[in-house]
Amino acid sequence: MRNLFSPSRAALLLFFLAAALLPLALDPRGHLIRVAAMVLLFAAMAQSWNIVGGLANQISLGHAAFFGLGAYTSTLLFLKLGVTPWIGMGVGAVVAGGAAALLSIPTFRLKGHYFALATLAFAEVMRVIANSLGDVTGGPVGLSIPFMGSQPALFAFRSVASYYWIILGLLVAVCAVFHLLASGAIGYRLRAVRENEAAAEVAGVDTFRVKLTASVISAALTAVCGTVFAQFTFFFDPDSIFSLSGISVRMAMIAIVGGLGTLGGPLVGALFLIPLEEVANAVLSSQAAGLSQFAFGVILIGAILIQPRGLMAYWLRTPWAKTRRAAATGA
Repeated sequence: MRNLFSPSRAALLLFFLAAALLPLALDPRGHLIRVAAMVLLFAAMAQSWNIVGGLANQISLGHAAFFGLGAYTSTLLFLKLGVTPWIGMGVGAVVAGGAAALLSIPTFRLKGHYFALATLAFAEVMRVIANSLGDVTGGPVGLSIPFMGSQPALFAFRSVASYYWIILGLLVAVCAVFHLLASGAIGYRLRAVRENEAAAEVAGVDTFRVKLTASVISAALTAVCGTVFAQFTFFFDPDSIFSLSGISVRMAMIAIVGGLGTLGGPLVGALFLIPLEEVANAVLSSQAAGLSQFAFGVILIGAILIQPRGLMAYWLRTPWAKTRRAAATGA
């Protein structure tokens, strides 16, 4: 019973409850609800990345590839064959999961920054391919999804609130998957790999298998986020959907700033970084080109220097969190 009503779970439930009620207090067609939806979407993306980057310490800079595969697969199935994005979402997840499995065969032998560079190269290859296949992908012009009225079966809604609640449901699902992985046997094996891969192998852990499982699940969830992003924005192009800074680095930084490897880290990181970036753009973008991004970068560096373990470290210092950990360890 104490586990069921722990402070961490209570805080998480309160967050999701407040998020579910937020559209009722905002203009359904205003800018703020779109920003709130993007906060939740990037939190889901960062949580998906957190499975590989947080639990297994495999710092990927190529997750934009899986994000773009999800967006392109579902959108092309809809535009070319009339397949509803609800089904295309699943197909995109399978395609991205298969791509992650193929990518894992050569890259899992690499360590540290070599692995990060290999994943970055994969995302860049996908961007070049998407730009080159103009007849299929639209090339640099990108793809536009026509709006034909509110049709829930085709993932089309007039109200931004409808997309918001779908994104919130996606975030809940991704967090549930992360929690099941982190608290299960695979989570313990991934943490063993993160701490000392050689020792984990000696202890009998099939390191390649557990990392492959985490990578496939992470890629599939990221692809689902890509589908939702495409339907929410109605337009994307290769340079934006496969972007290093806009997608790959951003989802990694959200998880790192919030708290790497923690359930609440991506939520806290997204709540901090996405609104901060919006404020910086609104206040400084008109004064000088690039000034808003410079200010955002300075604040980001400061946050990392002040608290390298992420903002969740402040939560772990609270008396109730310390009491919870002591009870769990029997101290």
